[in-house]
Formats: sequence, C-alpha cells, structure tokens
Amino acid sequence: QVQLVESGGGSVQAGGSLRLSCAASGDTYSTAYMGWFRQAPGKEREGVASINSPGITNYADSVKGRFTISKDNAKNTLYLQMNSLKPEDTAMYYCAADSWVRYPLLRLQYKYWGQGTQVTVSS
Repeated sequence: QVQLVESGGGSVQAGGSLRLSCAASGDTYSTAYMGWFRQAPGKEREGVASINSPGITNYADSVKGRFTISKDNAKNTLYLQMNSLKPEDTAMYYCAADSWVRYPLLRLQYKYWGQGTQVTVSS
C-alpha cells in the first residue's frame, strides 16, 4: 500500500509560479513510477507529467517548457514546479504512483492516488 499526500496548491495570477509536492509513504517499491494529473470542472482527468526511477520524464504538450517534474528519492517526495501559469492550468492536481506503467500519462495506468490539491490561476 502507498499513501500519497499533495500540498502546495493555491491561487496565483497568470504568469506566476507554484510548486506542488507529493509525499509518499508505505511501499516505496510501488512508487517507481509517479505522475501528476489534473482535472478541471467538467473535464476528464489528464496526465501532466511523469517520472520513473531512472529519472525519465514525460510531459503533456500543453505544459512542456513551463512545468518541471522531479523527485527526491531520499524523501520519497514528488514535485511539480509550475512556471508561467495560465488560466487554463486551473484544476485539481493529483499525484499518482505505481510500481510500473506502460503509458505514464494515462490515468488508468496508476493504482495509487492522492486526494488532490487545487490550483487556481486568474487572468
């Protein structure tokens, strides 16, 4: 079992930055693949960024060049640095983890999920 707790969400103006954190506890083997997802009202949950144990990252086209995913293995904590935020980035952001996934940005690939943290970007 893995427990995931997100933090760092908030309200910011367009062009601003936020850093999300996801603290993982429990079976660390099941955090070999981790990702950030987001869900806006009335929309499906979509993959934002992912990282695996070797450090290979994937990003959605909509956030490339603006968001950076990283992981502190010693603390078993996942991060998402979000810069140049846009109103369309407004959503609930979720952390996800699993021992292995084939398609890192597809939500159905992950077994463990956090409760989410809200990000609101105003224009």
